[in-house]
Amino acid sequence: MFVTFDLWHVPRRRAAQAAARMALDRPRLRQASGLTFSRLLGTGGGRRFTPLDADPSRWALLAVWDTPAAARAFERSSTIRAWARLADERWRVDLRPLHSRGLWSGQAPFGPHPGAGSGRPPVHDRHDAPVAAPAGDAPAGDTPARDTPVVALTRARLAPRRAALFWRAVPPVAAELRDADGLLFTAGIGEAPIGYQGTFSVWRDSAALRAFAYQGRAHAAVVQRTPRERWYAEELFARFAVLGSHGTVRGTDPCADRPCADHLGATARLPTAHVTDDATERGGEHTDEHGADAPRTPDAADGGSQ
Repeated sequence: MFVTFDLWHVPRRRAAQAAARMALDRPRLRQASGLTFSRLLGTGGGRRFTPLDADPSRWALLAVWDTPAAARAFERSSTIRAWARLADERWRVDLRPLHSRGLWSGQAPFGPHPGAGSGRPPVHDRHDAPVAAPAGDAPAGDTPARDTPVVALTRARLAPRRAALFWRAVPPVAAELRDADGLLFTAGIGEAPIGYQGTFSVWRDSAALRAFAYQGRAHAAVVQRTPRERWYAEELFARFAVLGSHGTVRGTDPCADRPCADHLGATARLPTAHVTDDATERGGEHTDEHGADAPRTPDAADGGSQ
């Protein structure tokens, strides 16, 4: 199994076109060869997980592939070309699942975790979907190399009657996350502005992720409340080894200068069409030698995608 996460930055004047792609691309994704699961996602800052957090300039695609070759072939698809015409920046991270627990729309897209059903309570992230399983849960072969980046992906569907309580609980945990040692990047993600909450976070290594999961005071308090409050109608946590990172977010690669896990025979870089400015867009797409998007000038980043 091979997982990719794409994040595009779209100029504000093209935000409506990007939103339209959320509907237009779904039928095309269903026809993509080797694609077993995908979600087109909006993004936000993750401070409150309300529509006020939504960022109309950043859009994402999470995709699960049978093989790396299928992901490479998709780089030549009309979907990628369409986003290349809209976006002025693209970042993509290639992932290998290490641990997955829970369901996404009734599916287990990253495979069941061998320890599922053990009865052990999950640990939760800033929006209270699981963020890290106890160290003993992961099989030895699924432990990434020391000092290599890992990704935590969470997704939850809120129980409508519990949403207000959930939103009140989020800000202290979100603030704690932004200051967490070892956090390289984080963004709120969701399939809709209301009721579907998620996070995508990149960490320096597994130790940094575990430290936040177990030691954060606000986080620990919310973990204790979660079973009692019953915020979620459905929830999922997945943890991944980072196999490769391409392109930029706000002009930098969050995983730059960090060694990645073994790529298990997959090529480390895939060809990527991209657009750097309006003139390039009018003339078509082009690809740099690494398949990465041309960097934009970094903004004053706060660790989120806003």
